[in-house]
Amino acid sequence: MMKHKVIFMPHANIQYSQLPPSRREWVIENCYRKLFDLVDRNGFRMAFEASGRTVDEICATNPKVMDELTALIKNEQIEPVASPYTHFMVSNVPSSMCVHSLKRSLDAWERATGFRPSVGWNPECSWSSDVIRIYKDAGLGSLVMDADSLLMSFSEIRKRTGLKYDVVSHSNKNKLFIIEDCLDEWPEYLKFLVRVSKAENGLQMLFRSDCMANILLWYLMGVSEEEGKEPVSAEEVAELFIRWKNRLDRYARSHPDSEPLFIMPYAEDAEYIGSTAYFYVKHFNQARFFEPAPESVQRFEKIVKSAQEAGFELALPEDVSREGNHMENPYIEQIDDGVAWHGGTARAWLNTDYALLLDPACESIYSGVEKLMALTGQNWNRMDCQMEKAVNALESAWVSDSRWPPAPCSPGRFNVEEAVTDLKQANGCLKSFMEKHQLMNRRSYYSPMIMETQIRLTESRLMSMHYFGE
Repeated sequence: MMKHKVIFMPHANIQYSQLPPSRREWVIENCYRKLFDLVDRNGFRMAFEASGRTVDEICATNPKVMDELTALIKNEQIEPVASPYTHFMVSNVPSSMCVHSLKRSLDAWERATGFRPSVGWNPECSWSSDVIRIYKDAGLGSLVMDADSLLMSFSEIRKRTGLKYDVVSHSNKNKLFIIEDCLDEWPEYLKFLVRVSKAENGLQMLFRSDCMANILLWYLMGVSEEEGKEPVSAEEVAELFIRWKNRLDRYARSHPDSEPLFIMPYAEDAEYIGSTAYFYVKHFNQARFFEPAPESVQRFEKIVKSAQEAGFELALPEDVSREGNHMENPYIEQIDDGVAWHGGTARAWLNTDYALLLDPACESIYSGVEKLMALTGQNWNRMDCQMEKAVNALESAWVSDSRWPPAPCSPGRFNVEEAVTDLKQANGCLKSFMEKHQLMNRRSYYSPMIMETQIRLTESRLMSMHYFGE
């Protein structure tokens, strides 16, 4: 019997909500670097995802950390995984912008490390029917997917969990524990978590689930979910991996041609390794952000070693992609349009007070980009420098963390200010583009002057709001 594989994939987003720019270098040093040190010291193998913006920020502020990451990639201890350059919700942004952003992110990875990722990550696992095409068009061969969104598309599992999607809900993470019980009751669904799927266009898909990740996150933070209840223990973590090892053994015996099998128990924020990140905001509505948590580094080390002790082999995504007996997955199209991970919805990001002001401005500028490209014979694969600056600024304005979380919490005021600054830059670049191409007499296609007033009104309304923690 082949040894089952386990893939860990911490993912990094330096534009995190409530992570001030002045604190970002601290996160690079105390979260990302500590993770890389741990991998190096123990000879671990795992994936590491980062947005292109995060990659560039590491290079600019702490190049020694990037040197360490590059060395681990060369040594095949870490596989780089790419997401859009800006951490935005792929299903909420025009597909042409998504493809452009993914390619820009791949360029950033290659520029920083010499390696161009073949595996992609979809921020917050936001979903629409375009996602598979977008990642394939960007040149990626595999995509890490959310198993819970797929499993919840089967009526019997959704009914059993009691989860109902709602565009105003933050998440339904705690209901997703029940999915593990569903897999024991209906073992035919286990294949989606333990085998590589293949979409109709050839994109490979590897699935992660909160039924594993959630318990590991609570263990990392070392706090109790409920008053009077004991925190998750190291013994419970060990039991989790033994339970899944036995589950995969049973599957392998009844499906001898399906190996190798794998699980992806931690595809969660890298910032939880070394800090409390967003934990107290998300789970307790407390204005506590990115507090030092050095003990979480040791706990993550214990998690990885517990998987090894249970009999799993540490693997990279490319290991299972290359070796796997891939199965066709015809159920992808039944995943609900507009969902996201944690049992939440991508559309919740569209319906916060911040998004309802920022998104119309982004969409107006995007419309201008499309029209001005057409007027000058440019397109998303061929644009001049001024247009590219406008597109990149607009991309940054669409960052999800200036729109999240919903009340009673909020993004940081600085998160929103950054998005507004990006809107101003994008509009200014389009004005310069029109002047360069002598298009200021064709303002029916795009009016920088009117757009300037819309951005001013958007800024005024956003800055008059109260922000969580102030």
